[in-house]
Amino acid sequence: MVLPLIIALIIALVIIAITVNVVQQHRERMQALKRAEFTKLRHALEESEEILFNAANVPLSAGLSIMLLKRISYLLKAMVELEPGQRDLKHRLEETEARISELNKSTEAIADNVGLPDNDQQLLAMMKGIKKLRNMLRAEHARGNVDTQLVIDEDRRLDLLQLRISVESQIKRAKSARSNGMLGSARQYFEKALAYLNGTSHQNDYVSSRISEARMALEEITLELKQGNAKDIEKRGEKDNKDIDELFAPKRKW
Repeated sequence: MVLPLIIALIIALVIIAITVNVVQQHRERMQALKRAEFTKLRHALEESEEILFNAANVPLSAGLSIMLLKRISYLLKAMVELEPGQRDLKHRLEETEARISELNKSTEAIADNVGLPDNDQQLLAMMKGIKKLRNMLRAEHARGNVDTQLVIDEDRRLDLLQLRISVESQIKRAKSARSNGMLGSARQYFEKALAYLNGTSHQNDYVSSRISEARMALEEITLELKQGNAKDIEKRGEKDNKDIDELFAPKRKW
């Protein structure tokens, strides 16, 4: 009687050990998934906050600001569910909800003519910020979080801002090259700016004025290049005539 009892106890202990191990492994796996999900949410939160805080470089309308804040609110809520003990997340969530409420009451309009930085690195950062914002705008629209009209209006505004950055940077380089006598490079930069302008669907005073400026500059550069070539040809002709004269000139006797 004792032996069967011992065997039964051993089997029970083995089953218990296996069960505990399986439960422990499941718990560890769930914790790992939880940490991975939390990290994913944190990265998305940081990206959204970076775009929101970058408003000095990429001016945001109230609609875009609300979209970003709602996205931040959603991410914070998901993080709080995963880590309910983190008070700082709850505090940030409350602040975000308050800002959304304030912006919903705001009627402030965004300026259409945004100043562009002179520094190339700042322009590059601005361009990257716009691309991220446009991608996020489309993603939020696909999730049903943004009205279609807001997407149309804001995407068009951001597209025009991207066009301005591209055109202004090329014109700036063209003027610099021209002032340094690099007419060939200047012509290439103006042609690139003109290609951007001709390829856009935007029709406004900015596009029209820049097209006129680029075309006029290209005409002037073409004329300058022709005049320069004519002078070079004339100089080469004079040199060739001089060489011929020297060749057939009477030889002096020393």
